[in-house]
Amino acid sequence: MDDNRRGARVEDLRPLGAGLERSYEVHVRGRLKFRVGQIVYAAFSLEGAVLGFAFPKEEREALVAGDPQRFHLPSTSDLRFNWVHATLAALDPVEARELVVDAWRMVVPKKLSRAYDLTHPGGPGARAR
Repeated sequence: MDDNRRGARVEDLRPLGAGLERSYEVHVRGRLKFRVGQIVYAAFSLEGAVLGFAFPKEEREALVAGDPQRFHLPSTSDLRFNWVHATLAALDPVEARELVVDAWRMVVPKKLSRAYDLTHPGGPGARAR
């Protein structure tokens, strides 16, 4: 991330999570989470410093190893899920939006994902600026 840019914040992602089809916001024990149906695809730590998001299990070790300052594995009890964590302030806002959209894609039917691509050809970063 460029030194002149600020890191991502929860406020950068709330409109996106609420605006994705079938997605809605919930608060569980004080934590903000985005769901599709009963499936959580993105969640924030209590203080908003960590973003947890759906991510393929088979790819997460490489993601974490490639940038351990920004990405880390979830707790041992959550390793069974398709899940990874990121330090929100270490992500730029566009990158954070892309991670949330990709996580949403994992839990919605492919036809919704394709429809999103047709209506947002610039990707999630272009839409939210």
